[in-house]
Amino acid sequence: SNDYGYEYIFSRQVESLGNEADVLLAISTSGNSNNIVEAIKTAKQKKLKVIGLLGKDGGVIKEMCDIPIIVPSDVTARIQEVHIFLGHFFCLMLEKSLGLDS
Repeated sequence: SNDYGYEYIFSRQVESLGNEADVLLAISTSGNSNNIVEAIKTAKQKKLKVIGLLGKDGGVIKEMCDIPIIVPSDVTARIQEVHIFLGHFFCLMLEKSLGLDS
């Protein structure tokens, strides 16, 4: 972030590590985080799919996602609690699909 700016902290990672078959999981409580917006723009250029974990009304990011998952609350703690649960749930489902659940 020191050399390029905080708004590009994630887009630079997507640029170097993202591949067309990948999925970007974008998390933003407000749905308007500039660093997440830039990461999604880069992901779209590289043809990644984007799942958004968003809060409030989904903000500007809602329209940028292939799958927006919106927690319709204005309470930051509630939004983040649901995002944490969903992160664990996604990992569980991925483990099950790979036969790693034991």
